[in-house]
Amino acid sequence: MLPDLKDKCNVTPDMDLLKKVTIGCSPSIYNADAATVAGSQKAELDTVKNNFLIKKLGLTDGANLDTGIDAVMEKYRRSNKNKYRAVVYYMLAVHFKKESVYK
Repeated sequence: MLPDLKDKCNVTPDMDLLKKVTIGCSPSIYNADAATVAGSQKAELDTVKNNFLIKKLGLTDGANLDTGIDAVMEKYRRSNKNKYRAVVYYMLAVHFKKESVYK
């Protein structure tokens, strides 16, 4: 996950936050299918929005959530088929300035 953040997303992560986000993704990160986010599938992105952004981060549903997800998918490179869930969640938490949820 760290190489993805550094090499694919050009992000130098807060390692403490990344660790906490990764722990928060357990046990899904140990399942090959659930460990990644299919960035081109609407149903998958809706799950990210509802289960992470709204339920975990406490954000209110709105167009800004879709815009944020889109920005993260773009930064993670749409052509990259294997987008790690923990990396996506980390970048979303930072994008929406909700790091405090993990402090």
